[in-house]
Amino acid sequence: MQDVHTKERQLEHELAGRIEERVPGTEVLAVELLGPDRFCVYIDHPEGVDHALCERVTRELDDYRREYAIDVSSPGVERPLRKPAHFERFVGRKVALRTAGEIAGRKRFKGEVIGADEQAVQLAAEPQPVLIPYEQIVRGNLIDEGSK
Repeated sequence: MQDVHTKERQLEHELAGRIEERVPGTEVLAVELLGPDRFCVYIDHPEGVDHALCERVTRELDDYRREYAIDVSSPGVERPLRKPAHFERFVGRKVALRTAGEIAGRKRFKGEVIGADEQAVQLAAEPQPVLIPYEQIVRGNLIDEGSK
């Protein structure tokens, strides 16, 4: 059986092209499996995400509804981060990451994004900064630091 991370990446690849083509301006941020027969698609749009947009995206995924229950959601304050552009946008902000394999002896990281390029994100994590390749990231989210 495929592992969850691989299946999420496969679904994200399939769905992103379809949604971004059929619903102009919409970006698929992440797809997360919530169970063996349920997933959530996190979307963003320059004009914001409202109920009507979520409903439109859901309709574009009707053929997936035979196998899955589907949730479509705005990114929220702890928005998912998966792509290089996501991390580049949030340099200086704190994030939480989980990796597929150990990096520097760990799989879970919290820290400020101090750099991001096309291959990896660099976090100011304790005890020292760590470089995490994007292909190793299973989950990545902003940490809600409240209003500043």
